[in-house]
Amino acid sequence: MGFADAVNYKAIELCRIVVRMTTEAESGHPSSGCALAHIVSVLMYHTMRYDVANPWNPLSDRLVLSEGHAVPIIYAAYGDLGGVFGPDPKNARKMTLEDCWSLRRIDSLIDGHPNPAIGFPFFDAATGSLGQGVSVAAGLALAARMDGIDKTIYCICGDAEVREGQVWEAIDFLADHQLTNVRVIINCNKMGQSDYVSHQQSAEVLAKKVKAYGLHPITIDGHDPVAIRKALAAKPPQGKPVVVIAKTVKGWGVPASQKVGYHGKPLSREEMAVALAELKLPEQKPDMVLCPPMPRGEIPAAAKEPITLPPPDLMKLAEGTKFVSNVQKGKVATRQAYGLALRALGRVSKRIVALDADVSNSTFSEIFAKEFPERYVECRIAEQNMVSVASGLAAAGKIPFVSTFAKFLVRAYDQVEMAANSCANVKLVGSHSGISLGADGPSQMGVVDTAFFGALASVRTPKGHPGAIALNPCDAISTIKLAALMAEYDGLVYMRTLRPETVLLYKPEEPFTLVGQKTLAQGKDLTLVSWGYMIHECRKALEALKAQGIECGLVDAYSLPLADNFLDAIGARDGAKLLVVEDNYAGGIGSAVAVAAARRGRIRVDAMTCERMPKSGKSADDVLKFVAIDQTAIVRRAKAILGKA
Repeated sequence: MGFADAVNYKAIELCRIVVRMTTEAESGHPSSGCALAHIVSVLMYHTMRYDVANPWNPLSDRLVLSEGHAVPIIYAAYGDLGGVFGPDPKNARKMTLEDCWSLRRIDSLIDGHPNPAIGFPFFDAATGSLGQGVSVAAGLALAARMDGIDKTIYCICGDAEVREGQVWEAIDFLADHQLTNVRVIINCNKMGQSDYVSHQQSAEVLAKKVKAYGLHPITIDGHDPVAIRKALAAKPPQGKPVVVIAKTVKGWGVPASQKVGYHGKPLSREEMAVALAELKLPEQKPDMVLCPPMPRGEIPAAAKEPITLPPPDLMKLAEGTKFVSNVQKGKVATRQAYGLALRALGRVSKRIVALDADVSNSTFSEIFAKEFPERYVECRIAEQNMVSVASGLAAAGKIPFVSTFAKFLVRAYDQVEMAANSCANVKLVGSHSGISLGADGPSQMGVVDTAFFGALASVRTPKGHPGAIALNPCDAISTIKLAALMAEYDGLVYMRTLRPETVLLYKPEEPFTLVGQKTLAQGKDLTLVSWGYMIHECRKALEALKAQGIECGLVDAYSLPLADNFLDAIGARDGAKLLVVEDNYAGGIGSAVAVAAARRGRIRVDAMTCERMPKSGKSADDVLKFVAIDQTAIVRRAKAILGKA
């Protein structure tokens, strides 16, 4: 028996496993898995160069399953091959077919959708929120190019999925960067979840779209082993990445699963018995043994250099930039300080990579780009793609810093959440945060970011870390210090930066921790708690209150989550009164402080956030007054709390 017979035999074997494992789980998507049976058999048993005994090998080809619900077919193949799985190399073992029957159980390492964080390292990113896989594959491919590693990144998408705009952001990106080491495979089985796909997602139209985007489409029968092998091995013509458009049958081999409405429907035990009889293996077992080829070359040593910066000398850091005069006058915007810090980090570690979305001259990632163009990735105005590309880069060992406006990052919150699910080592920086940018108006203002990242900060990942850490430094020194801590920390971190220039509050030698706070002033009557730009507005309010005989403290609570000992650290005892002030909508540090106080009891917490939606104003002062969180409003609220209104 030849290659085609061997692949067909294996495809039937895998379909039998998929049918049983989803029936055992009483949930799952057997129809999508079976549609991919021949593609996965050729890919995982013949074409991909990888080591089943070491899924962490950086030389291996990689597979991104963007069509995450089809994951049972991958589990089936990996279990059949005896691939190693587990949360890390020290706690790993061979997967067996018995493990397949644990699909979707709470104690299982194989989730309902791909999730490397819980212990399936064959994958590099959590997927299943559709449309993100091609971007992740692009990030992995960029990292391979930067490291000079010859490997291919395969990405499987569904035809219904490619209606997602991010897929085409990613296709654009592949063409822009000529990432011929990415091989996209579109599973064209003509069915979505509730209906047939649109004509716009037909194999014929998709081929035309792919060609129009500057890539090279190859349309095949997705159940023809020889055609699959040829398409997966095809050389990219004229530097054009190849997209394989595979016509498949949803529920191949299982007639009961080939109907609309059976997308996420496992078979009953009675139906399973019928399906297994239909998926009858040929009497003659193939002589050909299918097994994946090993990756080429020796595994490179992992980078272990510490990523630290000395106490920041702002004048030295600003050399060669237009910010020297800012430093001389002692007023530097935190976005400017971030640009200087990013360049300094790039000098310390080659793992640092910067990504931006056409605003590098506002976020000041351009400072990094000018010195390290080979490690700078311009993603254009496509923030969703950018965040997922960063997840791919992080999975390959890079430390990606993603920069854009805090407001523009909002459209990529799904991608950020998936990065958090993956425990991805991604650093996000949202410039022009809050409302202090003034004249540009609310379409440019990041005001919901603190609630989103605060929610992620409240949950623990499988690694025991916060889902994300959110930072909001108030001056240049704290920005640089925290940026260095971001780089050294293995996990998702978000930093807000500001458009206005602010005075320097901290000395270069001031120590910082990634999660923490700083007490800037002590006061017996009331303590103001704030972060970012509002620290400076609170300082003005403190002086005004002092002139009226009211002694207030001030705490720079620059991080979410709050430190575990936050209340003790700021001296909040029984009967303490706290006023939290933020230039964003509710759900940020005010909520976190209130929760901490409620657990302690007998501490009063008031909070000030934007009382109304902001609008354009000539200055930050105009906008702060408009939304009632300016110095005057803070003084008025403080006096009311103290009964001195």
